[in-house]
Amino acid sequence: MNTKIYVGNLSSQITEPELKNHFSQAGDVVSVKILKDHQTGQSRGFAFVEMSTRREAQKAISMLNKRSFMEKELLVKEARVRRGFRRRSW
Repeated sequence: MNTKIYVGNLSSQITEPELKNHFSQAGDVVSVKILKDHQTGQSRGFAFVEMSTRREAQKAISMLNKRSFMEKELLVKEARVRRGFRRRSW
């Protein structure tokens, strides 16, 4: 079963392929999504990385949390499921 990881404190210059390559050290990366501001298109400074197994996700968390990447110290932890969240329709 795939496990999502939250990655915070990202450099605004990072791309999804770079982040995928970085997390591949810990195992098979299923997907990477860097969240961007809807108005400016700039990175919001965090992303979600989906690993193929829970074991690989835990390995990525232990390997990469509080480690420097592109001159920033990453915050890496298991993503939480948001319940009751409804997207705004503008």
